[in-house]
Amino acid sequence: MASRTKTVSIKKRRRVRSIAYFDYGLLAIVMLLFAFGLVMLYSTSAYMATLEYEDSLHYLKRQLLASALGFAGIVGLNITGYRWLKRFSGLFYFGAFILCVLVIFIGTAQGSSSRWIYFGPLSFQPSEFAKLAVIIYLAALVADSAKSLRDWHNVVRAFFHIVPLLIPVAYNNLSTAVIIAGIAFGMLFVASPDYRAFIVIMAIGAIGIVFFISGVGYRSDRIDVWLHPEKYEKGFQTLQGLYAIGSGGLFGKGLGESMQKLGYVPEAQNDMIFSIVCEELGIFGAICVILMYLLLLWRFMIIAYNARDMFGSYLVIGIMIHISLQVILNIAVVTNTLPNTGVTLPFISYGGTSVMFLLFEMGVAMAVSRGIRLE
Repeated sequence: MASRTKTVSIKKRRRVRSIAYFDYGLLAIVMLLFAFGLVMLYSTSAYMATLEYEDSLHYLKRQLLASALGFAGIVGLNITGYRWLKRFSGLFYFGAFILCVLVIFIGTAQGSSSRWIYFGPLSFQPSEFAKLAVIIYLAALVADSAKSLRDWHNVVRAFFHIVPLLIPVAYNNLSTAVIIAGIAFGMLFVASPDYRAFIVIMAIGAIGIVFFISGVGYRSDRIDVWLHPEKYEKGFQTLQGLYAIGSGGLFGKGLGESMQKLGYVPEAQNDMIFSIVCEELGIFGAICVILMYLLLLWRFMIIAYNARDMFGSYLVIGIMIHISLQVILNIAVVTNTLPNTGVTLPFISYGGTSVMFLLFEMGVAMAVSRGIRLE
């Protein structure tokens, strides 16, 4: 009788372990951020969209179209799983490299550099794909050679795997190159206990940043504008963004009541949308947005810690580093803590390619969470 009871209890434990897990908390936070982003995008862009396109929904429609592709990616990844990404990690990396080189020659210029490839009415920014490709490639690399990364020489070699991609990205978009380098640095930092490698990497990275800044005039000009925005015409956007933040006060002027979005903050729906959030919703609203991002990162940490395999764990670590870097850099630029770099605020700023690949990354994280088994 006792042996029979023991057999039944073992079967029950096995049944419990076979229950699949899905992180509904992550899904809820993503949907909340996405919905909030759409509301703020419409509030910020409606006036200028009416003037430029005679359609107040212009930017919102384009964001929704790109988001539909991103949500299709979430569904697809949760059906197929994430492990197949490892088999094609090298292909993703090579494809990103080719696209980032091509955009230099066939890309469409907006401002001082060519960052978009147009397919009829649709545009594609290869550097956004490059972020995801690097996350997948390095997650596969770490999963296959975790023991060898205990040696700092191998860590430096692993980092140099992404240098061929960093060069064409930095040529057109230094801020995105910094984010990609930061993703690689963070993932390898987590993977390796030998911190000597990261001193070498930081030294090489500092030299590279100085080279790319000094090699292009408008980049070095941004340093002067950052230090003294009131003395330069290019400091107009920064000053107006700071006025928007200051005028919002504690609870803001109210949703839709911003004055700075009426042409005073250029391209307010893009990099500077956080300043409009502060103006309309105040410091309270800004803190709520930051808390949502912190909750998102917390869910990533839970999934990465409990992932079924090392590849899945490092995929989520890479995504977590990407989101945190982009949020920090965007808010730092808007508050003039850092020079203007053109980094979007995840899920909130306008940008079709950006939101599409961000949602795809969320799909990857959700697919990894599905691999977790409850005990």
